[in-house]
Amino acid sequence: MTEKEKMLVGQLYQASDKHLVEERLKARQILFELNQLNPAQIGERDRLLALLFGKIAPPIQVESPFRCDYGYNIELGKNFFSNFNCTILDCAKVIIGDNVLFGPNVSIFTAGHPVDAARRNDGWEYALPVTIGNNVWIGGNVVINPAVTIGNNVVIGAGSVVTRSIPDDVVAAGNPCRVLRSVAGGDR
Repeated sequence: MTEKEKMLVGQLYQASDKHLVEERLKARQILFELNQLNPAQIGERDRLLALLFGKIAPPIQVESPFRCDYGYNIELGKNFFSNFNCTILDCAKVIIGDNVLFGPNVSIFTAGHPVDAARRNDGWEYALPVTIGNNVWIGGNVVINPAVTIGNNVVIGAGSVVTRSIPDDVVAAGNPCRVLRSVAGGDR
């Protein structure tokens, strides 16, 4: 298997692989253009986002600056909005549903590193996917870790660190993030 194939199936891989380095450079070149654009250049922004991401369902809006590793592993549903300073380390798939809102400084990490220092120092890492359902609001300064699924109709409170999956129809917050309550009829 190539290092990219290992990366995409969740096995240990070497991120320093020449092909992966080239793919990250390609993404960074697109990101450089995107993050330097005049905000009035909406058509050009949309063109660059379509070039960067693996799948999009317009309309979407991504405020600059935005950062990611590869871009092609990110799939966005319709009506996606990301506020300033979003970072998505997309070494594995990041699938985001319809009608999802990100506050500023949201970070999604699919990459992880071995606990064993010798393996980590040798450059090994792994990547596990992140999935976010439909109708989700992620508050500012939230960190979402590898292998997390966030259900539909969820609110994640600002400053949360999401280390495990969150079910549908709840409000969750904290470090580590935990379910606080169900979304109820009174919330309408």
